[in-house]
Amino acid sequence: MAKRDYYETLGVGKGASASEIKKAYRKLALKYHPDKNPDDASAEERFKEAAEAYEVLSDDTKRQQYDRFGYEGMRDGPGGFGGGGMNMDDIFSQFGDIFGGAFGGGGGGGRKRRMKGSNLRIKVKLTLEEVAEGVSKKVKVFKQVQAKGVEYTDCPTCHGTGQVRRVTNTILGQMQTSSTCPDCQGTGQRVTRKPSGADNLGMVREEAVVNLEIPGGVEDGMQLSVRGEGNGAPMGGVPGDLIVMVEELPHDLFQRNGKNLHHDHYISFADAALGATAEMPLLGGKAKIKIDAGTQSGKIVRLRGKGLPSVDSYGNGDLLINLNVWTPKKLTKSETKALEELRDSANFQPEPDHGERGFFDKVRDMFS
Repeated sequence: MAKRDYYETLGVGKGASASEIKKAYRKLALKYHPDKNPDDASAEERFKEAAEAYEVLSDDTKRQQYDRFGYEGMRDGPGGFGGGGMNMDDIFSQFGDIFGGAFGGGGGGGRKRRMKGSNLRIKVKLTLEEVAEGVSKKVKVFKQVQAKGVEYTDCPTCHGTGQVRRVTNTILGQMQTSSTCPDCQGTGQRVTRKPSGADNLGMVREEAVVNLEIPGGVEDGMQLSVRGEGNGAPMGGVPGDLIVMVEELPHDLFQRNGKNLHHDHYISFADAALGATAEMPLLGGKAKIKIDAGTQSGKIVRLRGKGLPSVDSYGNGDLLINLNVWTPKKLTKSETKALEELRDSANFQPEPDHGERGFFDKVRDMFS
């Protein structure tokens, strides 16, 4: 099933502010909340869909990535990137403040608050070949995980509910309010057995191997989010995300401009004057091009579709080959004599064609 546009899901425009996005999400969340729509699968699906849209659009980094690359640039699933596949516990643990006290106080129908682990950040270096094809990588990270053997018990302050209730007397009579338990921060549990090396919440730092599936076409500086691979949270909480920043390594033969690649190729004066064929390198192959007789230095040959893929899957860019005529730095006596005889030839005098595009026009064409 195709993903709906996140802005369309929340019913806001692309220029909506953070407060407008939050307001729109709260309205939908209250409308389709499971407590108001028991046993209604379609309402639950709309509830999850709205939560996924809010999760992306309320995060500046994820929103910028979504605006630029669309849903395909936010791949979900195991080892994937971005939104998708949220369960009900994820929603209530992350967005409890959205619901307020509308459903029994805090996180939907009296549910305990699940803690969320912090995000981790790493940098991954990619070659241009890896960018072109997409790549699977295994990376090692150190992250917080729940210690083996840790034991928890219900918090004695809130008796495992995660909420404390207070009754106050007012001129209108007694008023009952609920708030998050200050002793367990709403989790409803406390550590009763802490293994050696664990912190006060029963967490330890361990090395883990994470599988990354990096799509083709990513760009230098792009940040990708791998859900659930950040620091863990105690008491069965929601793990944070792993934020992966892409660093693209320089290439010996190509320079990148978005989806397009640029390559400088030098030809001799004889090939420029007489015409020739030349073999060009590609990312993963070679191609032959024709050099027309009378080729001027700076001419650009475009090989369509031989550039990089787009991360949003909308086709490949082009390879732009800049032909430069090579001038010898040293000549033999016979070469000097031959050129001296040609120096005054009328055919060797510069006669620029006014229809020939200039340097700045060519540069503009490269970036168009």
